[in-house]
Amino acid sequence: MSEAPDVSLLVCTRDRCASLAATLASITRAADAAPEVSIEVILVDNGSADATAAVIAGWQPHFPVHRLRETRPGLARARNHALARASGRIVAMTDDDCLLHADYFAALLAAFAAVPAPAIVGGRILLGDPADLPVTVKLEDHPMTAVAGRFPGGFVMGANLAFTADVPRRVGRFDERFGAGAPFVAAEDTDFLFRAMRCGVGLHYDHRFTVDHHHGRRHRDEETRLLAGYGFGDGALYAKHWRDAWIARALLRDIADLWRDLADPVTTHAGIRAFYAFRLRHKLRGFLFYWRHALRA
Repeated sequence: MSEAPDVSLLVCTRDRCASLAATLASITRAADAAPEVSIEVILVDNGSADATAAVIAGWQPHFPVHRLRETRPGLARARNHALARASGRIVAMTDDDCLLHADYFAALLAAFAAVPAPAIVGGRILLGDPADLPVTVKLEDHPMTAVAGRFPGGFVMGANLAFTADVPRRVGRFDERFGAGAPFVAAEDTDFLFRAMRCGVGLHYDHRFTVDHHHGRRHRDEETRLLAGYGFGDGALYAKHWRDAWIARALLRDIADLWRDLADPVTTHAGIRAFYAFRLRHKLRGFLFYWRHALRA
């Protein structure tokens, strides 16, 4: 039996052939820069209708690549399909519009060497193009550990996330009702993190392994739709786990934050007035939609 690789990297993609080609090239460069790290890549085409299949077929790196296809739409479905094939000691994920830094794999192993297993560690996410709006980034330049009992939304992000191989055995799969292409739009990663912390898995952030995110959103309405979707997904997650005391505390904090729209307003999202009210409104929408969806099921 062959020895398990150090890292299984999951990349799920749909109709982003141009950015995917750049992502794959960055993986090759990072692997070349860390020959001491054994890796495999699990690449899932989530029903693309563009030239994605040709890009995937044309990528021929020197490390193992598992090319899969998941025709049912949904990022969580695609990630579960990839996760079932992963055999590495560490399972990492990035998005098809991200570029790995050259030291990614060495820095990833260093991050996990610094924390006890089982563990989830999120990495740094920088803005890939200065013309894009500063959203879906994670900029802190120091390690952090999540506080037990606190809702993990935003602490780390799925665009640069990794965990020890024993975590899915404790936590289970991604909930396929959440995430891009699914009814609840977002929060499949936050739901996974929440369940992991409830199982006693440590949640950490380490700035050393980094990706550049070329998300391409340059207009206020794109940013507003994105943040509304994040709120909607979090609200659905609140409804899923509504009996948990962590959720009650998170909702109370959301309500308490409303005063900040007057005392300390958020000014970084120019298309959104009263940001905290905006966020709570969309969380309530997601909360109600979850229950309507559950009652119809």
